[in-house]
Amino acid sequence: MDWKLELIIMPVADIDRAKAFYTERCGFVMDVDFSADDFRIVQLTPPGSACSITLMRNEEKAGTLDGLHIVVPDIDEARETLVKGGVDVSEPYHFGEGGARVDGHDPKRGDYGTYLEFRDPDGNGWLIQEVPSRA
Repeated sequence: MDWKLELIIMPVADIDRAKAFYTERCGFVMDVDFSADDFRIVQLTPPGSACSITLMRNEEKAGTLDGLHIVVPDIDEARETLVKGGVDVSEPYHFGEGGARVDGHDPKRGDYGTYLEFRDPDGNGWLIQEVPSRA
C-alpha cells in the first residue's frame, strides 16, 4: 500500500500576501481559492509536484514551518526563476567533510548534493535540492 503525502498546511499571517508570493514570485499553481463565512481555503502546488500547500491564517504560528523540501533537476534554473520573481534566495551550497556548509555547487553535481534556501514573507523556510537524475 502506498502512502502519499499530498498536502501540507502552512500557517501565515496574511493569506493574500502569501498567495501572491507563492503564485507571482515562486510560480506555484493556484488550485483552489474558496471562501465561506469565516473560512478560506487557498491551495497551491509547486510546478510538477504531487504535494500541495494550503495557506491557513494563523498569526500565532505564522512562519513556524521550516525545512520544507523541493527537489529540482537543475538548481541553477530554479534559482533563476526565484530571483526573477524577486525572491531572496541563497546562493547554491553543499556540505563538505564533517558536514560543514560550503559555498558553491556539489563538486560531483550528484543527486541531493547542491542546495538553495529561501523564506516566505512570514518566515516559513524552504530548501531546494538538486537531483539531476530526475531531468
